[in-house]
Amino acid sequence: MQWIIKFSRFFSAAMLVIFLSPSLQSYPPAEAIRSSYHIPHDYRFSFRNSPSFRNADECDSVSDEISVCDPSLVHVAITLDIDYLRGSIAAVHSILRHAFCPESIFFHFLVTDTNLEALVQSTFPQLKFKVYYFDPSVVKNLISSSVRQALEQPLNYARNYLADLLETCVRRVIYLDSDLVVVDDVAKLWSTDLGLKTIGAPEYCHANFTKYFTAGFWAEPDFAATFERRKVCYFNTGVMVMDLVRWRKEGYTKKIEKWMEIQKSERIYELGSLPPFLLVFAGHVAGIEHRWNQHGLGGDNVKGSCRDLHAGPVSLLHWSGSGKPWIRLDSRNPCPLDALWAPFDLYGYGHGHEHGHIHESS
Repeated sequence: MQWIIKFSRFFSAAMLVIFLSPSLQSYPPAEAIRSSYHIPHDYRFSFRNSPSFRNADECDSVSDEISVCDPSLVHVAITLDIDYLRGSIAAVHSILRHAFCPESIFFHFLVTDTNLEALVQSTFPQLKFKVYYFDPSVVKNLISSSVRQALEQPLNYARNYLADLLETCVRRVIYLDSDLVVVDDVAKLWSTDLGLKTIGAPEYCHANFTKYFTAGFWAEPDFAATFERRKVCYFNTGVMVMDLVRWRKEGYTKKIEKWMEIQKSERIYELGSLPPFLLVFAGHVAGIEHRWNQHGLGGDNVKGSCRDLHAGPVSLLHWSGSGKPWIRLDSRNPCPLDALWAPFDLYGYGHGHEHGHIHESS
């Protein structure tokens, strides 16, 4: 932890080198998603090929024809959106770099109307993945205005529907936002014991929980009673381990949609897709170590000011908030911690960001 604190205070400090593993097996993506939207040629090929990675000898062997239903796989879901594509690619790259068994990770990419499968295939030629179409019309009439326009995009709500979109044989998935990098073995997060809970996430019980809802919400007894007899804590939905079997059984998608419908008429919150999750799950979350979501690095939702790390070890760095590291780096006005994201950026031919690398958390 000391080297990270040191780095954040002294921007010019050198970072430690990551040791790359050899090579990943290829896997033919299962369902190409087509649309009328075409990425410009220069954009489609503006990502460099990722280094290839291979399982350590101690890992289970993985065949070329492995099925998405194979119980040995670690499942990770991430959205692919033009505006955040650079972040998604960096997130995948960071996961592979730090995985002890990278061949055993299966990525589930959620898209709306863009054809991004070819780009993923060209950037990660041997990646195991599948692309899923999320129909924006599913949530079009449920989304209300938010403090930031990016939070109103339909794809921001795709996490609510993972239990429906993914194959029923996929019993558990890690959902990750597109503005983060993993600096530890994601299999450790995957192995989280959820007990009887449906989702697991780092909780922050000292946060002011009331600020996530309007005064009108707390003034309405029926709404405020939602949290009675629940020890409610804030959690960030950008990093979640989800038990899809239990989710399907309990019908949590419908429960979230119900609160979104109430929001349309009552205006009970201001912040995108997070409050419905809090309404349904706060107080019923399996706690995960804070190291797995060092969030808020993007600053507040308006100005995107620079933030420092929370105290403690780091396994995942998350630029939640309005400031994104790729935008600040390109503008030559980065925050100190943005340089921790740069080593995983694969954008552009040959102009790679020589900012050094960081070593995974122990």
